[in-house]
Amino acid sequence: MKNHLIRKMLTCLSLSALAGNTLAQQQAPAYPLVTHDPYFSIWSAADTLNSATTMHWTGSPQSLTGMIKVDGTVYSVLGKESGRYTVLLPASDENGYTMKYTEAPPPEGWTQPGFDDSQWQTGAAPFSDDAGRRDGTQWTTFDLWTRRTFDLDHIPDEKFILKICHDDNIDVYLNGEKIYNYVGWLIKYKLQEIPDEARLKLKPKGNVLAVHIANTRGGAFLDFGMGYEKRMMEENNVQRAIQRSSTFNATQTAYHFECGGVNLTLTFTSPLLIKDLTLLSRPVSYVSYKVVSNDHKAHDVQLYFGASSAICVNLPSQTVATQQYNTGALSLLKAGTVEQPVLRKRGDDLRIDWGYMYVATPLASKPEQYVAGPDVAVAHFTSGQPITGKTDRDIVLSTIVSLGKVKSTPKEQLFLLGYDDLYAIQYFHTNVKAWWKSDSTQTIEKQLDAAFNDYTGIMKKCALFNQQLYRDAVKAGGEPYAKLCELAYRQSIAAHKLVRSPQGELLFLSKENFSNGCISTVDVTYPSAPLFLLYNPNLLKGMMNGIFHFSESGLYTKPFAAHDLGTYPLANGQAYGEDMPIEESGNMLIMTGAIAQAEGNAEYARRHWKVLSIWAEYLLKNGFDPANQLCTDDFAGHLARNTNLSLKAIMGIRSYAYLAEQLGEVAVAARYKDSSRVMAQRWLQLADAGDHYSLVFEDKDTWSQKYNMVWDKVLNFNLFPPEVYRKETSYYLGHQQKYGLPLDSRRTYTKSDWIMWTAVLADDFNAFVQPLYDYITATDTRVPLSEWHDTTNGKKIGFQARSVVGGYFMKMLDEKMNRQ
Repeated sequence: MKNHLIRKMLTCLSLSALAGNTLAQQQAPAYPLVTHDPYFSIWSAADTLNSATTMHWTGSPQSLTGMIKVDGTVYSVLGKESGRYTVLLPASDENGYTMKYTEAPPPEGWTQPGFDDSQWQTGAAPFSDDAGRRDGTQWTTFDLWTRRTFDLDHIPDEKFILKICHDDNIDVYLNGEKIYNYVGWLIKYKLQEIPDEARLKLKPKGNVLAVHIANTRGGAFLDFGMGYEKRMMEENNVQRAIQRSSTFNATQTAYHFECGGVNLTLTFTSPLLIKDLTLLSRPVSYVSYKVVSNDHKAHDVQLYFGASSAICVNLPSQTVATQQYNTGALSLLKAGTVEQPVLRKRGDDLRIDWGYMYVATPLASKPEQYVAGPDVAVAHFTSGQPITGKTDRDIVLSTIVSLGKVKSTPKEQLFLLGYDDLYAIQYFHTNVKAWWKSDSTQTIEKQLDAAFNDYTGIMKKCALFNQQLYRDAVKAGGEPYAKLCELAYRQSIAAHKLVRSPQGELLFLSKENFSNGCISTVDVTYPSAPLFLLYNPNLLKGMMNGIFHFSESGLYTKPFAAHDLGTYPLANGQAYGEDMPIEESGNMLIMTGAIAQAEGNAEYARRHWKVLSIWAEYLLKNGFDPANQLCTDDFAGHLARNTNLSLKAIMGIRSYAYLAEQLGEVAVAARYKDSSRVMAQRWLQLADAGDHYSLVFEDKDTWSQKYNMVWDKVLNFNLFPPEVYRKETSYYLGHQQKYGLPLDSRRTYTKSDWIMWTAVLADDFNAFVQPLYDYITATDTRVPLSEWHDTTNGKKIGFQARSVVGGYFMKMLDEKMNRQ
């Protein structure tokens, strides 16, 4: 009853709104809208859906727009129209240009329009340290000063924007007025508003943009341009609908609006039903508009849905081609880059620029579909202005549907958003396709048709799963815990790609989002594992199969497990520059043991027994008192005698003993089981710091979260008595901060996935979860869940949108394992 009342109170808070200006309660740092894989992943970073441009998880705009026209009045419900950037002065990704430069400190006045730069050199943009570039100027010195002089045929009375990409520290001046400075570097172009006082200094002739940039370390790059921004919705009298509430569950995010005389529910569904691999792999999300009169009168209603071609490009400068055609049931709009560089890029902060995006609308609704720039798209819906002009960049795939008269019976209109990536992953130099293409007769058109035809049934399945997950999470850990699990579910799954290997094995490959971009990282799989152990261990096997193959094929010959398989999406061999021998070997052994317990048999271990035995022997010889090395928390640096890493070795050895028992290897099981017991007792002695256990052996002035100990409880190893858990977690409560428990005594930052594991060992689980819930609902870092944050101020330290939030499900896994 208490949890039910808390849920009602939170819902009431989320319903709060003011007429005209929406007031919404923060429920998440960012809200999942379309979530399928690391490339097809669109979020809203605002509590009100129509107050921010939707974005890819990396933060790059991937605009979805939605409007509704009620009796001639147009309301915006989806996305914030950020304004159309119109080029006045092109950057080099738009058109080539030259500018004056010097590598020697210039005299005073060099930023002013009248300065004499005739003795400076002339160079083509961009300036970079890349000697292989043929379209720019090589720059390898520490400092660079540049001047770009330009005229303007007209000076628009609009917001002026500086477009810039730089590496490293920079100051930018417009006609002598500083308009931008930044310490650090950008890895993509940024649009920065130019202050009005600088804009007012613009003149028809002889303007100058002057730049000083310092190359402090690493790469070097400079490119910039200028333009202005037009806001089409404001020009076309589009009003913002009043958002009355928002809700999310495991597979859906829904928003409820008041739009004049009608109410609208706008629901995004990515049906990631974890036990249905065909559906899990299908790259199609639903966008549903459900409209009903709120005043018992009939209202004439039209709907608009638009999806930007930014969804199918890595950079806005890439040229896009489009097509419109029909299938049996759907009208389709298709877009993709002209270049189609399939699997030619790898790295972290990248978006897909091969394959094709699709917007599909049921033919029965008689949609009007068209391709246009954002300004034309808005103008056509709001005032019926004709669609004019040809565009090959910044395209919106737009659909208008008339619902006719809407009264007391709700009317629903469905749109589908899909993506066909052609080839998804390169696996040891062979390009492989997404899992849904395992049937060679399948096409994206068939997948879209199936998604549409199965809509009602899929929604029922989603509703049942959403309810089951929520009930189980509340039962295991309470209401705040359930909300965190609901938010983590889609994010964790969508940080993977499901494919079939050339050998026919299931591969479920993760991407280290905003970490280093590695693919199939073992110490990312490890914290993600609880979600998949709970609902579908085959997916955890899919996360591990490639690592086993790497060793068993002879491609990787070291006596411990590899760290990763490459840099996403190229899984051709380890990319990380340093091994984590105890970390990764322990991870693989623990996860294999957990799979055996979850499935009730050790057949998966039997297939990989030889390499598992090699790793177990390595841990037996090297794992108890670790040498100076990295663990999964590599951001904290190298550490010797790491007590938590020692725990991982102990759990790995005990897991191997359990597997040996299941496989009838009696002598092997006894040897490793006895060793794990001896190591556990010795651990208690060397880590003892009185009222807690230390960060490193025999250093009583340190402490750390012992999250690896959770497997002792979850897998019922019983190497440590309950009073050990109790002593350690009681000590933690005295060191907890406003937004969670720090990782250890060295810093105030934490990893929330590890807190969830640590909390499972505590008598009071919620004492550790509530500060995390407070962080999620208060942080001003508006990105998909970041599990690495500062516990004192709730700000992100690094990482976002990673799969490791699957670790939040450890409490539910513990409940399940201990019921078996």
